[in-house]
Amino acid sequence: MDKLWEAYDRYGNRIYLATERWNHALEKRPWLAEFFDDVRDTVRYGRRQQDPLNPQKYKYYRPCPNLEPEYNHIVVIVLFKMKMGDAGQMVTNNYVVNVWAVYIYGKR
Repeated sequence: MDKLWEAYDRYGNRIYLATERWNHALEKRPWLAEFFDDVRDTVRYGRRQQDPLNPQKYKYYRPCPNLEPEYNHIVVIVLFKMKMGDAGQMVTNNYVVNVWAVYIYGKR
């Protein structure tokens, strides 16, 4: 798998963004390409919220002032999974599923 970056979130979890997932995000939102570094920083420094229906899914969000006026936050969806490692042990496989931008009222 071709990884564009790996980063640790503020809770110490290693998360990666695959080329395929980044291209998927850009299919409908090509203007996000210029915010590539902001996406990584959202994972590294942003707040997160666990999905109530899927406890393995988290939404990371962080203000991004350069998005204004239509949007003011980057949102990154991350799945926390496990996979079989080379030595036969289970290892973490935390990866970005999708990226978009939103406007969150009352927050800057």
